[in-house]
Amino acid sequence: MWVLCLGFSSMVLAQEPVDLEMANRIRQEAFHRSQVMDILGHLTEDIGPRLTNSPQMAKANAWTRGKFNDWGLANVHDEAFDDFGRGWEFSEASVDLLAPRAMPLYALPKAWTPGTKGPVEGEAMRVTIKSRKDLDQYKGKLAGRILLLDDARAYKPGIEADSQRHGEASLAELQTFTLPKGANRDRAELIKRYTERQELARAVNEFFVAEGVLATIGISGRDNGIIRVGGGGSRRAGESAGVPELAMMAEHYNPLVRALERKQTVKLRADVKARFTDEANQPGHNTLAEIPGSGSKAGEVVMLGAHLDSWHAGTGASDNGAGVAVMMEAMRILKAVGAKPKRTIRVGLWSGEEQGLIGSRAYVAKHFAAYPDPADPAQKALPSSLREPTGALQKKPGYERFSAYFNMDNGSGRFRGIYAQENAAAMPIFKAWLEPFHDVGATTVTSRNTGSTDHVSFDAVGLPGFQFIQDRLDYSTRVHHSNMDTLDHADADDLKQAAAVVAFFAWQAAQREEKLPRKPLAKD
Repeated sequence: MWVLCLGFSSMVLAQEPVDLEMANRIRQEAFHRSQVMDILGHLTEDIGPRLTNSPQMAKANAWTRGKFNDWGLANVHDEAFDDFGRGWEFSEASVDLLAPRAMPLYALPKAWTPGTKGPVEGEAMRVTIKSRKDLDQYKGKLAGRILLLDDARAYKPGIEADSQRHGEASLAELQTFTLPKGANRDRAELIKRYTERQELARAVNEFFVAEGVLATIGISGRDNGIIRVGGGGSRRAGESAGVPELAMMAEHYNPLVRALERKQTVKLRADVKARFTDEANQPGHNTLAEIPGSGSKAGEVVMLGAHLDSWHAGTGASDNGAGVAVMMEAMRILKAVGAKPKRTIRVGLWSGEEQGLIGSRAYVAKHFAAYPDPADPAQKALPSSLREPTGALQKKPGYERFSAYFNMDNGSGRFRGIYAQENAAAMPIFKAWLEPFHDVGATTVTSRNTGSTDHVSFDAVGLPGFQFIQDRLDYSTRVHHSNMDTLDHADADDLKQAAAVVAFFAWQAAQREEKLPRKPLAKD
């Protein structure tokens, strides 16, 4: 049986045409005339972090459109998706310990929380709020206080290297597919927990404002001085954004809690310059561009993409400026080598990924397919993964003209291969396409799924959507959603290699006689 499988794979590899002449041209342009670090440098150090609907995101949309036009791409435009919420930005944040001794503390504000409107000083108080009934015990006790929301956390020394690359063993392990366990999800219980969390967050925001709380501070999820921070408050106009909320490095947060446990008076000063840039909810925007196809297949589409939005603590270099730079560079390379594809090659730079793949989901729904929206407002307010099924998939005309989508969103590490998302028919095709890049480390095709980023928007409606296997570097240990997500953690050679692989995969998909095969559409 094993021999038969090998024979089948070899037969498909032999039958799949691989354009080695184009591979050579792409490699020359990618490895010797790369612009990928120039792109990433401007995106991160000139524009900076790109929270969806922030002024920096608008600058990034405009700048990427400008580059696409400069390179001669077609149909360059922004496409809106409805009602994301308000824009927000911050320019400064400081927290100082005033008593029992003086020292600066390091903290950053959560997105969509207000500023302090100047320095505020108050005593620190530790609170525990896990349900709405916990609020009652604090009534009348919080005015003028700066609240500590978390327990102290014991430091855990790292036992692995901060930066990691795949070796033979880890790549071999990826060849093993783990059979999925039965879901057996209690949808009602999941909905109950989600709804309770949302209601508690709204109640806490309103309660803290009413009680006169000056600010709140939580502990960063990382040690070693890393501040990991996301969203808080509310991006929705008409909802309370609460009070200024910050995440503090663990090594500065823990002593505050210990001082309170010793019954010492802890006095803090906070100054956060943050603001909402819109009074009303606004649409978000994706940026699109393409190299038009020619001939009878011009109406068919191959897509590549990455999310342009980021969190605000660092400059969004690895998450996901690296992916954006690689996808932009891949399009530049194809134009530079004079590629004239049969199918249209389109790039999508998504917004709202960090808030739940909002931009790419909206794009797929508009152009390719979507399940019917629920009529029940309560269901519509839920994440799509928790909604009750609403009917059969509604396919748009573009659904049958779509070939494949390739995504990058796992940091700046080198490509080692691709996840096939359980699409067995695509695996031998990808193995053939990787052959010209074995010498730069891209060798592996795994049947495994990987999730949590924009290829899922395509995969969820039965369209071939794929994410590449990457070296981890320090993506998981240091930079992900943290203040260390900066250009210094990006590897230039890795990004050059990734751009070459993406450009070649896009070319091969655009040129092959048939569209990429599709796996059966999941029923739920």
